[in-house]
This record gives sequence, structure tokens and C-alpha cells, in this order.
Amino acid sequence: MGKQSKARRAIGSVAIGLGLLGLGACSSGLNTHGNLPDKEIVEGIQPGIHNQQDVLGMLGSPSAVSTFEENRWYYIGSRSETVAFFEPEILERNVLVVSFTDDGRVDEKKVYTLNDSREVDPVDRVTPTEGKTLSVFQQLFGNIGRFTGAGTDQRGQ
Repeated sequence: MGKQSKARRAIGSVAIGLGLLGLGACSSGLNTHGNLPDKEIVEGIQPGIHNQQDVLGMLGSPSAVSTFEENRWYYIGSRSETVAFFEPEILERNVLVVSFTDDGRVDEKKVYTLNDSREVDPVDRVTPTEGKTLSVFQQLFGNIGRFTGAGTDQRGQ
């Protein structure tokens, strides 16, 4: 074999290796965030029968507790798939809301899925702030002349 055929083989091996490495980078990854309880466990929670301790034992700590109603717990979870550098695709999103009576018994439970969600358009407005806008030079040289000396305080005394 000549040097030329060995070089071609080496280049071909490197090209195949880089191609396999590139394909490996395109593999998808599943990500789970939050708490996605099993449907069987959620169906097992019975209003009027179970209490807060039972729910804690079945589902664990809630993702959030309502700010204004302490007797409302939220279990929020999502599963998404990411392929290479593309935006993740949401495969599943569930929000379980468990409401309790004043004595701690389950009052009701509701499950919201991805089909119940709505798109929200963010507002592009900018909130104005008080004060003036300074240029780069004003920011850099704005303190020159403000300091009077080592033996005086800020009022010059």
C-alpha cells in the first residue's frame, strides 16, 4: 500500500468518526421538572376522606401553596424533549390543585393539563424610572471634583 491510500483511509476514518459524533449530538433528551404524580395516586385522593397529612404522604410537598388561601396546594410538573440546539418541546404539563377545608380535609382536587393552558403575550413596554440618563463620559468622570481632601467630611468641614 502506498502512502496515498493510507492517508485516504485515515481521512475516511476521521470523517466517519466526526459524522458519528455529530449524530450523537443530535440525540434527544427528556427532561422532567417539578412534581408529576402518578394518575393512580391522584385518583386515590378522596375528598372528605383524606387530610393534608395523607396528601403529603401520597404526593410529597407541594410545588407551591396559594398566597391568599393557605388551604390550596399546587403540584406542578412538566416533561419536555430537547433535540440538539432546538427549543424544547413540551410533551406533558400537569397542574394538580388540592383544596382543603378549614379542618384539613380534602375539599376538592382539579387536574389541569397542557390542553388547558393558554399562550400569554408579554408586554414590550419599558417602565420609566426617575432620574436622568448619563452618558459614558458622565459616568466615568462624574465624580471628579466631588472629593475635597482627606481631612474633611462630605460637607467640606
